[in-house]
Amino acid sequence: MVLLYVAGGLAGLVVVNVLLGRPVPFLRWSFIRMLFGMKRLLSEWQVGDGREAAAADYVVANAPAGDIDAAIAAIDRFAYRKKFLINVGDEKGAILDAAVDRVKPQRVLELGAYVGYSALRMARRLPAGGQVFSVEFNPSNAAIARRIIDHAGAADRITIVVGSMGDGGKTADALEQQHGFKPGNLDFVFIDHAKEAYLPDLQRILAAGWLHPGSVVVADNVGFPGAPAYRSYMDAEEGKRWHTRAHKTHAEYQKLIADLVLESTLA
Repeated sequence: MVLLYVAGGLAGLVVVNVLLGRPVPFLRWSFIRMLFGMKRLLSEWQVGDGREAAAADYVVANAPAGDIDAAIAAIDRFAYRKKFLINVGDEKGAILDAAVDRVKPQRVLELGAYVGYSALRMARRLPAGGQVFSVEFNPSNAAIARRIIDHAGAADRITIVVGSMGDGGKTADALEQQHGFKPGNLDFVFIDHAKEAYLPDLQRILAAGWLHPGSVVVADNVGFPGAPAYRSYMDAEEGKRWHTRAHKTHAEYQKLIADLVLESTLA
């Protein structure tokens, strides 16, 4: 009986939220559905209701082919109006944009492609000849990201690599042998995948020697849901190996939950 009351109350709040124009994303059916699919989301990085593929369909149907800006805007509209997505979003995306503008990287490594949103944001701001290499462990997400990237006309600037930095060196070897990664030629890293992998994957990148003094690493979701080991590492290394700028912001597509993006420069 208690569960029925809770369900009924929640349903009422959702209806009111819709009537008010959905000001609270946590009272949208798509957000609640995501919570029920959290176990799958944390293991496969898909909610399980097809929203990632639906986002690609929406972009193809609503953004002109070859228009990166329109593709990015379409993903944002989908996340706000249709179904909640877990990409970096527009508010934190502006922080990422500004970091790319400051660094002007020729070679970018992204950990976690999801639907290709952040890769598009970075690619549109690269200098001539710049490239984004996005590592995504879920082949389905990789295919969705490629579809959106191809439609946006950015396939010449973005390469999706299926794999994981924690797969015993297979992906690292592919980046070196197939995509030209070598000591000192990686300018920028964006980390937005499994939070427990942030620090070990950064350490793998450091061990490979790809970074150089002045290379920048931007890490999303350090505040929410949180990457405590990564944050502790950057705190301990401040003024030594790294210099970090902390951006106070909000979790994607809402203004209620605070988040933190760390922008760290290698000394």
